[in-house]
Amino acid sequence: MVLFHQNSISTLLITLFICSLSIDCKILECPSPPPDSTPLVPAILNFIDQRLALVFPIIQTFKNIITSDPLGVTATWVGPNICNYTGFYCDNPPDNLTATTIASIDFNGFQLTAPSLDGFIDQLPDLALFHANSNKFSGTISPKIASLKFLYELDLSNNLLSGVFPTSVINIPSLSFLDIRYNFFTGTVPPQIFMQTLDVLFLNNNNFMLTLPNNLGNTPVFYLTLANNKFTGPIPRTIGQASSTLIEVLLLNNLLTGCLPYQIGFLKNVTLFDVGGNLLTGPIPWSFGCLKKVEQLNLARNFFYGQVPEVVCALENLANLSLSYNYFTKVGPLCMKLIQKGVLDVRKNCIFGLPDQRSGRECMAFFLIPKSCPHPSLSFNIIPCQIHHWMKPKERTKRNLLSYSALSRNRVVL
Repeated sequence: MVLFHQNSISTLLITLFICSLSIDCKILECPSPPPDSTPLVPAILNFIDQRLALVFPIIQTFKNIITSDPLGVTATWVGPNICNYTGFYCDNPPDNLTATTIASIDFNGFQLTAPSLDGFIDQLPDLALFHANSNKFSGTISPKIASLKFLYELDLSNNLLSGVFPTSVINIPSLSFLDIRYNFFTGTVPPQIFMQTLDVLFLNNNNFMLTLPNNLGNTPVFYLTLANNKFTGPIPRTIGQASSTLIEVLLLNNLLTGCLPYQIGFLKNVTLFDVGGNLLTGPIPWSFGCLKKVEQLNLARNFFYGQVPEVVCALENLANLSLSYNYFTKVGPLCMKLIQKGVLDVRKNCIFGLPDQRSGRECMAFFLIPKSCPHPSLSFNIIPCQIHHWMKPKERTKRNLLSYSALSRNRVVL
């Protein structure tokens, strides 16, 4: 009887041990997933291309850091149809014309607020165009943006971005349009940016501080806008080297000094040249009479003096010549005609016999201080082109010029 009892106990213990092993094995073979472990890209989403599947989590991560979306555009950023998301546009990438990918993003005017763009645009490898005018994106620009080999248009204007100039854009080989105006960038601008193969360079309305580099004339841009910053020093004489490309130049409201180089007269394609609101001085070089395509010429609010050259007033396309708030002393008959037509503004100068001029005391105080410019024989008297005084002036009409639109916060339409 005792033996039977011991055998029964042994059998029971062995059975329990085997059952425990069985249960343990079952648990080891079929572990239950944690209740909160969900895949980043749900398996139920079907993307038309693997490239879209790869950027889906990047877009969703960016969506999660947006703190304000007054127009509700992110409500469309749901599901696998990324090409239908508001602001996102798909196309075939240059390296695979059968693939479909996010090629461009247009957030212009969306008024989105986010603390950073890092981890978003720099992680979209096929991006060719990014426009984000008039949002509230802050932070700095990631150096990783240089990896975007197809990017050719970058518009970050009218945001809250800060830090130094995003030097990584210099390493984007395909970039042709750079607009970072109306932000809070500070410090210097790398001279290499003027070697970049850009068509448009808008840096206005930041806090950049830089003596204009000598390689300024190497820039291939058509539209150069450096206005409303703190650029210093003279305008480099090399600017004449950009004669085949420069169309519009805005340098107004900076801290530029020195005299105007006569090489500006080489800019045969310029339609707009504005250096108003600086600390420039000296006479107007006669070479300005070679700016045959110029329509808007603004030298107002500086310290220029002498006679207004008749060859400038004879420019046949000139629609507006602003020379107010300087110290000019004389105008000829051609310039008098432009004053009468409202083309030439010479208010607040020292021109005897004209209304609304500076007081005699103010003019005398200015001319009592000795003034000089380097290379005077080159700066003022040489005209590096043929002048035809007898040509009948064209009808002068003002028109909207592209670079002036960059002085407003809105997007610039090319």
